[in-house]
Amino acid sequence: MHPKALLDLTTQLIREVLKLDAPADSIVSYFFRKQKALGQRERHALAETAYAVLRQRLLWAHLAQSGHGPQERRLALLAWQGLPHVLKNGATPDELAWLARTATIDRTQLQDKLRHNLPDWLANRLREQLDDEGFWALVETFSASAPLDLRVNTQKAKRETVLETLAAAQIEAGPTPYSTIGIRIPGKPALQKMPIYTEGHVEVQDEGSQLLSLLTAPKRGEMVVDFCAGAGGKTLALGALMRNTGRLYAFDVSAHRLDNLKPRLARSGLSNVYATQIAHENDDRIKRLRGKIDRVLVDAPCSGLGTLRRNPDLKWRQSPKALEELKVKQTAILDSAARLLKPGGRLVYATCSVIPDENEGIADAFTAAHPDFVPLNAAEALTSAGVENAAKLVTPAGHLRLWPHLHSTDGFFAAVWQKKD
Repeated sequence: MHPKALLDLTTQLIREVLKLDAPADSIVSYFFRKQKALGQRERHALAETAYAVLRQRLLWAHLAQSGHGPQERRLALLAWQGLPHVLKNGATPDELAWLARTATIDRTQLQDKLRHNLPDWLANRLREQLDDEGFWALVETFSASAPLDLRVNTQKAKRETVLETLAAAQIEAGPTPYSTIGIRIPGKPALQKMPIYTEGHVEVQDEGSQLLSLLTAPKRGEMVVDFCAGAGGKTLALGALMRNTGRLYAFDVSAHRLDNLKPRLARSGLSNVYATQIAHENDDRIKRLRGKIDRVLVDAPCSGLGTLRRNPDLKWRQSPKALEELKVKQTAILDSAARLLKPGGRLVYATCSVIPDENEGIADAFTAAHPDFVPLNAAEALTSAGVENAAKLVTPAGHLRLWPHLHSTDGFFAAVWQKKD
C-alpha cells in the first residue's frame, strides 16, 4: 500500500480509537474487519501507530496544536517519526517541515503532565507510592510496548526444549527471571502457526499472571476453582500444575470469554477443567461447592491499570468513580469465593492493578472481617513453588507486588490466606 493511502487509513483509525467509547483492541479489530484488503504488515503498522498515539496522547496533542489539517493526521505523523521512508512518501513538504520543527523542542522542559501522559488522578496515585525516580521509570515503561511472554505447558513440553525450538527458528528468547514455566521473547514474532503453539506446548501469558498460578500452588487430585476465569489463561496454568488430575472449575459471568477458552483448552490436552458460566458471585452452582474446595484463585475484575503497556487506552477510560464501583464488586466476589474453601484451604486474591484501593485496601478489609482466614507470606509460598528470589516480588506486608519498571511484568498484586482448620 502506498504511504499516502496508509496515512489516510491511519488517520481514520486514530479518529475512531480516540473516541474512547470501547476498548482499543476491539476498535482496531473491527476496523480491520472492514478493511479486508490490508496485509499483515499494514495491519501491524496501523495498530502500533494507534497504540503509540494512546501512549503519548497529551504530549502529541500539545505538539499538534501548531500544525495544519486534521489533528488525527498530525498525531499519525508524530507516531511515524521513526519511519523516514514512509514519511518521505506519505507526508507533504509542509508536514515534513512541521515535524522537523517539533523535533527541536526540548521535551524535558515541558510541564510534567505532557511528559508523563497520564491523567492527573492516576499520576497522583502513582506518585504516592513511588519516589521521583521510580515514578519516571514507570512512566518510561508504560510508554513502551511489552515483550511477549509464553507459558510452557508442562503437560506436553519442557522449557529447555521449547527454547531450543525457538532458537532453531531464529527467534530470540530466554527464560523468564522468576516464573519457572515462562519464556520471554523481546520481539513479536508470529507464533500462531508454529507447531509449539498449535500443538499446545506454549500459551501466551505474562510472567506476572504465571506467578499467580504458582502462588495458588494446586496439587494433584485437589478441587480447585478459578473464580474469574475470563479466557482461561490461569485456568490452563492451574490445570497443568495439577498434572491434569482432580477437578478444576473455571467460573465466569461472560459466556463469550469462556468460549475463548475452548480452543485453548483443546490445544492444552487438559481434561480436568469444568468451564461454567455463572450469573453472579452467589450463583447456585457456586453455593453447591461451599466448604469443598482446596484452592481458590480470584483474579478479580479491576481497573487493569497495571497493563498500560498493552492497553494504553485504559488510563483514559478509567476514572476514580469507576474504581469506587469496582471496589464494591471486588469485595463481594472475594467474600463469596472465600465460602468455597474447606478448612486448611488456600485463597488467593489478585488484580492487574497498581492502585492500592483495589489491592491492599480490599485485602486488609477482608483480613479484618474474616478471622478464620490467616494471611500467608507470598514470598514463602512462591519459594515453595520453586520461584527464586521471590523476596524481590513481595511487600513488607507479605503481598505479591509486581511493577513493570522493576520486574518487567505487567503490574500485579496478590494476597494469600489459609483457612483455619
